[in-house]
Amino acid sequence: MGDLEIRPAVAADVPAVVAMLADDPLGALRESPDDLPPYLAALERLAADPNQHLVVAERDGRVVGTLQLTIIPGLSRKGATRSVIEGVRVHADERGSGLGTRFIEWAVERSRREGCQLVQLTSDATRTDAHRFYERLGFTASHVGFKLQL
Repeated sequence: MGDLEIRPAVAADVPAVVAMLADDPLGALRESPDDLPPYLAALERLAADPNQHLVVAERDGRVVGTLQLTIIPGLSRKGATRSVIEGVRVHADERGSGLGTRFIEWAVERSRREGCQLVQLTSDATRTDAHRFYERLGFTASHVGFKLQL
């Protein structure tokens, strides 16, 4: 396997990123790989916000993973800054290669450099394999999450 580069996502990466977001039973219901303008507009908003880091993993010129890291300043925990990892996807061809671990390690290290005291993430309750993966990396299932669809 070639060298892996983790870098900011650009517009040309959007089709590959959306394809990975849609490549599972949950994503297939909520993503639209044939309608890219909303994703491109979202990428512009993300790129304009210094607290948002949408990145891709590229190997041999091919996008093989993505994640979003959000930095959130706050008052709780004595004014702690935290980060949130979202939208982690690894291309089916790369699963089991260690890319997911490298990706999360990258996000944790970037969070440290940004001055974060806490890294958090959510994972759909049905993604039991992902839960085991995050626990192996030191994350604990310490909270119950809630969502309200708008």
